Amino acid sequence: MVHASRADTIRAIFAAYLASDRKFVEDAFSDEFRFTSPYDDAIDKPTYFERCWRNSDWIERHELEKIVVDGTEAFVTYRCVAKDGKSFRNTEFFVFDGDKVKRIDVYFGASYQNGVFVKQNG
Repeated sequence: MVHASRADTIRAIFAAYLASDRKFVEDAFSDEFRFTSPYDDAIDKPTYFERCWRNSDWIERHELEKIVVDGTEAFVTYRCVAKDGKSFRNTEFFVFDGDKVKRIDVYFGASYQNGVFVKQNG
């Protein structure tokens, strides 16, 4: 990943998820990596892989809609389409330290089943 653009690094991480290439993703994250979502508050790298790494067999594809890089920070908005017809759109905020991802904050969007909005419990 040396000399890769930050947008290319983000694209490669999403591709690695689909390929279930955990090693690539682990190597892309810094040792100080932190992950925050509506379910996780600044969890560290080992906890992230314990809680959040899933087999990607349920995902048909990621549609990366927009990647905006500003220095060491980037936003990516994507639509994830599952094989069962469910889909959702998220935005993730990446912070880089050199060529490694130091932080990701994920913001969840709406969910759909076969194109129909699915209200989330909460």
